[in-house]
Amino acid sequence: MSSARGGAVVRSARRGAVRAGLLAAALAALVSTTATAAPAALAETPAPRPAAVQADVPAGVTAGVAVFDRQTGTFTEQLNTAGQFRSASVVKLLIALDVLWNRSPDALPAADRARIDTMLRGSDDTAASTFWSNNGSGAIVDRMVTRLGLTDTLRPPSTHPGYWGYTALSARDTVKIYRHLLDSAPAATRDYLLGNLRQSTRCATDGYDQHFGIAGSFNRPWAVKQGWSGFSSGGCTATTPTATAAAAKEPAATAARTAAGADAVDLSRPALHTTGVVGAGDRSIVAVFTLHPSGTSYGKAYTDIGRLTRSLNVPGATRPAGTWIGTWGSGVRVRAQATTASSTLTTLPAGVEVLVDCQRRGQQVSEPPYVNDWWAHLPQYGGHMTNIYLSVPENQVPGVPVC
Repeated sequence: MSSARGGAVVRSARRGAVRAGLLAAALAALVSTTATAAPAALAETPAPRPAAVQADVPAGVTAGVAVFDRQTGTFTEQLNTAGQFRSASVVKLLIALDVLWNRSPDALPAADRARIDTMLRGSDDTAASTFWSNNGSGAIVDRMVTRLGLTDTLRPPSTHPGYWGYTALSARDTVKIYRHLLDSAPAATRDYLLGNLRQSTRCATDGYDQHFGIAGSFNRPWAVKQGWSGFSSGGCTATTPTATAAAAKEPAATAARTAAGADAVDLSRPALHTTGVVGAGDRSIVAVFTLHPSGTSYGKAYTDIGRLTRSLNVPGATRPAGTWIGTWGSGVRVRAQATTASSTLTTLPAGVEVLVDCQRRGQQVSEPPYVNDWWAHLPQYGGHMTNIYLSVPENQVPGVPVC
């Protein structure tokens, strides 16, 4: 159906273990473990928290976090704000700003405007590589460091000059980039670039689901630029990038640390970053950079950065209603209706948590030895998934209302 799984005997044994464990725990806690992979849980959306509470970083994750409230001019969250991370696709903000420096978006050639659109909305690597090559490569970063007064940002190491994703970037410098865009850039530039970031597509052009972190934690309005590096599969079905464009972001999963001013930047562990603005009037700027243990799956990292982002004090943000529930299996489809005959909207990253706001009866689905006719509604995807792949023992999830 929609999952790559082991034999029936293994599935039954694993599922049995899960059920036994859950019978020993209080059902009211609504916490479960997956049948095949990452720890999963039902977790209510956290209530707003006081500014004094720091970010809740999942075990094993290295993070750099900054949340800036533009209304008060103060930071509500600061954690390792000067820590340098390889930027992955977040550097595309600097690439776009460099193209538009002292230049109106209306003056761009049609081809360049199309490249910026797809680079910011779908995080397209080919577009970024074209600008990088045509506009001086690392000199782009040098120019923007001077123009914006960035303190932690460095061009890629001399050993990898073509790899724009190896640009060093910090949470506090990212806040500066967004503050420039919001408060100093010409209105036409601000509206054009933020307009693209508001239209971020769920599936990036390289096949990764990029609506993690900010996009998954808060209701619109938001505008985001995400980054990822060091993963093998991202969930969505999309166009496969060319080898050249993909290499510009990530040449090898085993890349070593390098010198030339970037020796403090980890180039090997999987990286996942969420940055952007949130709330009416773009009140809060949020920058969350994370590194994960080697071998971490995309779904696990996606879940961890989601939990971290949801823990933050973000003034002006509103949080979607529902219950966060773990999933298991790979290639799990989200469909337009509660039936396998309806169209597939997307697939889920393997083992990721999803927000469920209600459930309904639909087509009976069989995945031996399991049979279930309950379907979960996922408001952030605008579709449904069969409850079989939710990490709970019951066919109908306790505590989740009927649609």
